[in-house]
Amino acid sequence: MKQIAMSTLEQELPDRRNLELATFGMGCFWGPDAQFGSLPGVVRTRTGYAGGTSETPTYREMGDHTETIQVEFDPGRISFEEIVSEFWRSHYPNRDAYKGRQYISLIFWETDEQKRIIESVKRDKEVELDEPVETEIRPFAGFTEAEERHQKYYLKRYPKALGQLAELYPDTALLTQSTFAARLNGFVKGFGSRQQLLDEINTWPIAEERRDALRQVLLQLKW
Repeated sequence: MKQIAMSTLEQELPDRRNLELATFGMGCFWGPDAQFGSLPGVVRTRTGYAGGTSETPTYREMGDHTETIQVEFDPGRISFEEIVSEFWRSHYPNRDAYKGRQYISLIFWETDEQKRIIESVKRDKEVELDEPVETEIRPFAGFTEAEERHQKYYLKRYPKALGQLAELYPDTALLTQSTFAARLNGFVKGFGSRQQLLDEINTWPIAEERRDALRQVLLQLKW
């Protein structure tokens, strides 16, 4: 397996100054981390806790926080509206489906434009459901990243593959920062195909040598 430096690779992905964030909760955060991590245009995803008042939430002591994911995306490839539409398309948003605040439907806005988009998509969802949508819509006020074991959860269930990826990710904490790892986490959960990922890698704004190295990694992975 050809070795490449992930730090260099990640630096050549879209400049963080040109990226936007979407933060939301829609039940257990493992599934959405995989689902949204599979979407072209999404650069990074991370699981965490938001919406509550305690300053240092953890999985065991979450307090009044909610399991959430944070999506870092390139608005030139996927819009905030598309992400919000996917959010509501992918879960039933009303409270009677949940217990407590850990798994409620919750979405945050950071700008007036994001708030406008959320409200617009919500109205469309209410027409579709023929009932009010009870998702909490709130201004963003902070996000605490979850423990490492909750990042890229499904990918980490394949120790053989992780062993093969060790040259790229000598520390598994690096998985959270990687677009490639986000796609693999989605792939093993059933989102997308190997061929779709191969085709997408061809479009990534990185050197051809690095694209070729990632394609070889993907083709050689044993699960």
